[in-house]
Amino acid sequence: MLFRLLMAVIACAGTLSVFAQTHNAEVPVIKIPNKTASAIKIAVAPFGTKATQPAEFPFEQVISDDLSHSGRFAPVPPHELPRTLTSASDIQLSRWTAKVDYLVVGDLTQRSANRYLVQFRLFDVPQRKELRALGYERTHVALRITAHDIADEIYEAITGDPGAFSSRIAYITERGRIGAKRYALTVADSDGFNANVMLESSQPIMSPAWSPDGSRLAYVSFEKHQAQIWVQELQTRRRFVVAQYPGINGAPAFSPDGTRLALTLSKDGNPEIYVLHLRTKRLRRLTNHPAIDTEPAWKPDGRAIVFTSDRSGSPQIYKISANGGPSERVTFEGNYSAGASYSPDGTRLAVVYGVAGGHSIAILDLDTQEVDVLTSTQLDDSPTFAPNGTMILYSTKRGGGNPAGLVAITAAGDPAYRLESGAYIVRDPAWGPRR
Repeated sequence: MLFRLLMAVIACAGTLSVFAQTHNAEVPVIKIPNKTASAIKIAVAPFGTKATQPAEFPFEQVISDDLSHSGRFAPVPPHELPRTLTSASDIQLSRWTAKVDYLVVGDLTQRSANRYLVQFRLFDVPQRKELRALGYERTHVALRITAHDIADEIYEAITGDPGAFSSRIAYITERGRIGAKRYALTVADSDGFNANVMLESSQPIMSPAWSPDGSRLAYVSFEKHQAQIWVQELQTRRRFVVAQYPGINGAPAFSPDGTRLALTLSKDGNPEIYVLHLRTKRLRRLTNHPAIDTEPAWKPDGRAIVFTSDRSGSPQIYKISANGGPSERVTFEGNYSAGASYSPDGTRLAVVYGVAGGHSIAILDLDTQEVDVLTSTQLDDSPTFAPNGTMILYSTKRGGGNPAGLVAITAAGDPAYRLESGAYIVRDPAWGPRR
């Protein structure tokens, strides 16, 4: 939200305990709502297995869950499938015409102690033809990623759009009572599994942002008793401070080419938008206004940056050239628009939109200026597009004292899935690129 960084700067105090680490985090519970009648019916048959050390999960379940998460598919329940259907020789497509639109079969073969061949075939049942057939040779630890890769291939073959199941998400968890809170920066697969803690601290962590190649995360940490912006390499776990100026250092956002960060600094007295070149450390100020300017987001072509400002009297979205110059207002409808996130094609913005005293997620079409409010829970925040632009992940706090969790919806506003947070807060999601 617009003022959360300012509040954190004021409130941040206490002892420090910070650890850079990668260990398994608690996996959120995935809940999938019922699909609409228009969802595509698909059957993913149990994968045949020829391995002394099979996968630790059913391949067909991961693929089915991925497709179901997209909101566009309704996989057939496993108990309705013939358990012996594991190869093309078992397929009699004419018998499936009344049941499903598409059928997937596959198998897993162990090639050596730690090498596996995973193959699948996708069939268009009404047309009675094969759409796609691929094989992957992977290690045991990469088998779950392979299942996501297969789901991506299936999604693209049927819809024409690239899948996003092999991507990752980053988010912040917050647990414990006031005065003894623990914060963690976590990276997980798009379905919430394979969760790993990258950083844990007794001081607030916020605003994770992915590099375009998925190799680094930028984020804000208060571990030195002030807001600092860090960049962390995920594979090596090496991290370094890139901004520690007096006052606010916040809201980092990687440029589309990965060479620069847009960020919010108050080193000159007021929160403004700056661009930092990561190699040369050259800093360029973009905005100069007595209002609060924060939450920058790059246009996918790298030519412009949108940001949140209250210069009109209430938070709204503005745009400025990445090279500087005059700013122009982007949002006009309603009295609150903040936290903008560009769609991958640059044609839409997902924003936190003020509705009836609360905050919902909305999409602004930049061509037509039409605003489509997608959610109605009124306690929603931090929208982030999937790398294929078909889904939005955001954090929400439900009523009754329930902590914040993550929810994914389609870009049309249809429910997809929820990552339940259990007894702790999950916030600040950032959807990364495909692997």
